[in-house]
Amino acid sequence: MEAAPRPDDRTALLLVDVQAGFDDADYWGRRNNPECEANIAALLGHWRQAGGPVVFVRHDSRDPNSPLRPQRPGNALQEMVTGEPDLLVVKSVNSSFHGTPDLHAWLQQQGIQRLVICGVTTNHCCETTARVGGNLGYEVHFALDATHTFDRTGPDGQTIPAETLAQVTAANLHGEFATVTSTRVLLQS
Repeated sequence: MEAAPRPDDRTALLLVDVQAGFDDADYWGRRNNPECEANIAALLGHWRQAGGPVVFVRHDSRDPNSPLRPQRPGNALQEMVTGEPDLLVVKSVNSSFHGTPDLHAWLQQQGIQRLVICGVTTNHCCETTARVGGNLGYEVHFALDATHTFDRTGPDGQTIPAETLAQVTAANLHGEFATVTSTRVLLQS
């Protein structure tokens, strides 16, 4: 088993799309992992205390009906996302590596080799960021219990529970693009 990364100058914590608009259950539907926000806050506090680099990523949706659209209250970061980040990336697609400013370029300039990913949603922006990060050569650690997602309807009309989607993301990522880990393990580093 790979050791948990320490929150040092070569390991960045990425908080992906931890935005108020994801609290809109009428828009998104049923979610999993009610401990997600507490786990994100714990990781953020741990990284801040150790002085490790922190990146906030914000999704500026182009969908006119989305709670994440700029100028809507849901675009704001959640209250537990405190302090100034070392970098704020703004994006309108799933990957945090396809936003502004260029995340990859910034990580390279800082000499950062490892990423710890948490945020919303597990199987979309968090998973996509982990996949791209792994493809770019970063050592990626995916804090599964510091992410959450929502039930989705498949192309066959069947509802896939959020818990199943999270399990599938873990299976997709682990050993291929990232090491799937937990908040508890990361807090011990």
